[in-house]
This record gives sequence, structure tokens and C-alpha cells, in this order.
Amino acid sequence: MQTAHELEHAILDLIDPDEVVALTRALVDAGGENPGGTEERTVQILEQAGRIRGLEVRTDPAAPGRPNVDVELTPGGSVGDGPGLLFLGHSDVVPAGPGWTREPFRSVVADGRVYGRGATDMKGGLAAVLVAMDALRRSGAELRGPVRLACTVDEEDLGLGIRHLTRRGLGRGFRGCVVAEPTDLQTVVGCRGDAYLELEVTGVPAHSGRPADGRNAIDAAARVLELVRADHDRRQQDLDPLLGAGTWNVGRIEGGRTTSMVAPSCRVWLDRRLMPDEDPHRLAADLVAAVDAAGITGDGISVNIEVTMAMPGFRTDLDHPLVTAVHGAVADLGGPASVGGWTAACDGGFIARDHGVPTVVMGPGGLNDQAHQVDESVGVDELVLAARAYALTALRLLGA
Repeated sequence: MQTAHELEHAILDLIDPDEVVALTRALVDAGGENPGGTEERTVQILEQAGRIRGLEVRTDPAAPGRPNVDVELTPGGSVGDGPGLLFLGHSDVVPAGPGWTREPFRSVVADGRVYGRGATDMKGGLAAVLVAMDALRRSGAELRGPVRLACTVDEEDLGLGIRHLTRRGLGRGFRGCVVAEPTDLQTVVGCRGDAYLELEVTGVPAHSGRPADGRNAIDAAARVLELVRADHDRRQQDLDPLLGAGTWNVGRIEGGRTTSMVAPSCRVWLDRRLMPDEDPHRLAADLVAAVDAAGITGDGISVNIEVTMAMPGFRTDLDHPLVTAVHGAVADLGGPASVGGWTAACDGGFIARDHGVPTVVMGPGGLNDQAHQVDESVGVDELVLAARAYALTALRLLGA
């Protein structure tokens, strides 16, 4: 009978670096630019990869032609029916854009890296999870519960996939969720959330020769943005050690009709990064109250604020078994020994908030230096280490 140590080594030996690279490249070559809603080919590659590895595959349309996909090492044989381990990813990528020195959707391997749009964010993570699941299956390791990869569409835009998954439900309990987004293999135990707020200011038009006859919506919007900036600055004075603080960013603004006219309207698009306990609808209501208290509204000026997108943040206790398993697996394999937080947002917040599943983020590739960048790439050594860490994590959390 194998010892736990021998079993771990046997599973690690089943992870073939060439297999991880080949699957990463196939997923990169499948494209999936979004906005655009073109994830279907990537989903087909995942379906094929799961089925040829003896895993159960299910698709579930989140929108026409845009299916979520679950790939699962299911109960039966050496896998029990207890709470499982969930891996989470997404099938879409941001548009390639100009400036590439290589074809963005014709992957290549050079200097120990896989190049192509999505190599880091996050086709490499998806490939590593699937190869890890296959190694667990082939090893015959006894697990107390299933291992599932849930891959959603539309993460890079409006989150249709994760919202559909949340409405549908997970269908079973999970001991934890690992989001395979790029973290340079650091174990991320907390993420800020994100919300988009649309500010619409309505004024009164008039000839610019007599501006007092009108009520300038752009001027009023500028006063609202002064309140936003003041709130942003105030929050930076009290930083959370892990996640910092909530932030405001003015991403876009448009208003007015012509230079010789008092602007009758102005629209501003705001990005608000959320702490895990913040409610964007409450923040919007507080901003409306502050606008009214500042005397900006009235006398022809009205202000409306709408939350158009919201993604929750999350935080998992450092001593949770999921954190111990993920961080320990990475460290034991020679990866980063650090645990940290993320200023970005990800779909994991929905899993933590709406399903009560403890969540971390850990994956190959760099968020800040590769994701969404020209000539995006991921290191082959990172892909292999991630696959091995995912397999060890599942074994240590679920192993009988």
C-alpha cells in the first residue's frame, strides 16, 4: 500500500509538461475575444479535452451560443460523494488589439514561454486544472468528493456566465474553490470587488452668451466628481493591510451639445473597487445623499446614479484548510511561499458570497505584466508547477 508521500509523487509523475503546453496552445488558438461573445470554440476544446481524459462534461448556455462548461472527476470508483473541490475559470479573453510582434491567436513556444492572447489570462490556468484532474483520475487516488472545473463565459465584460451559474446553483457542497486566474502562483486569500456606476446629470439649455439663463450639467457633474475625489482620498487614509481600500476612478465622460450652448446633459462612467463588505447600491445611495446635501441638485439640475455592474469581493481566513492546502502545495513544489491579497476583482467573489464556499485565487502567469498586454505569454515552468499544485491541493483536501 502506498504511503501518502508515495501517492503524491506518483500523481506528480503523471503530469506531463508537454501535455500542459499542448492544451494551453490549443485553448489560445481557439480565440474567444470579448466583447464579441466568441467563446464557443474554446468551450469545444475544453469539452474534447475533458472527454478524452475520461472526465464528465456538461455544458449549460448562459446566452445563445455562449455556454458555460463543467468538467468533473465525478463520484464513483475511487471518488466519494462528499463535499468536493471547485476550480473556477473563464473561457473568454480580452481583444488582442494592435502592436503584437506575433500572431495573437497562433500560439508559439519560445524561450520557455507560451505566447498568445490568453496564455496568462487564463487559458494556461484552465489547461493546468484539466491536466491535474486527469492525473488524479489515472492515479486511482481515493478522494472523499469530486473535483470540478467550472468555466464561465463573459468574465471579461458583463459576467453573464458567473451570474448564470450563481442562479443555477452548484448542485452540491464544496470544501473550497480555487480560481485559476494568474497570480504568479501566489496564494491570494482576498480580492476587492468591482462596480460600475453611471452618473447622469440633467440641466437646462441656454445660449452661451447668457449662461445664467441655463443650468450647466457639466458644471454640476464636475461638482459631483469633487465629492467622489474627496471620498476616494478619505478612504486612502485607512488602509486594510491585505486589500488596501475602496477606490473611485472616472473612466469616461461625455456631455453637452455644442460650444455655444449651456450643456443640458452630462454622463459619467465611474469604476468603484469594493471592499468585501461593501454594497455598491448603498454606495450609490450615499453618493446621491451627498450630492443633495451639497446643494448640487435643484433649480433645474437633477442627478441620477445607476449601478450597471457589480462583482463582489471576498476574504478567506488565513488558517482555513483551503489556504493551508493551496499555499502548502505551491511552497512544497518550490513556488512562492507568500500569501496575499488582490486589488483586482474576479468571479470568485460570487462563489464565496452566494454559495458560501471558501475561495482563493492561484494560477500561472502575471496579472500586472502579462494579462491584457501585447505579446502576452506564460512560463512553461509556471504551467507545470500550477498543474502539480492543483493536483496536490485536491489530494490533500479530499484524500481518503
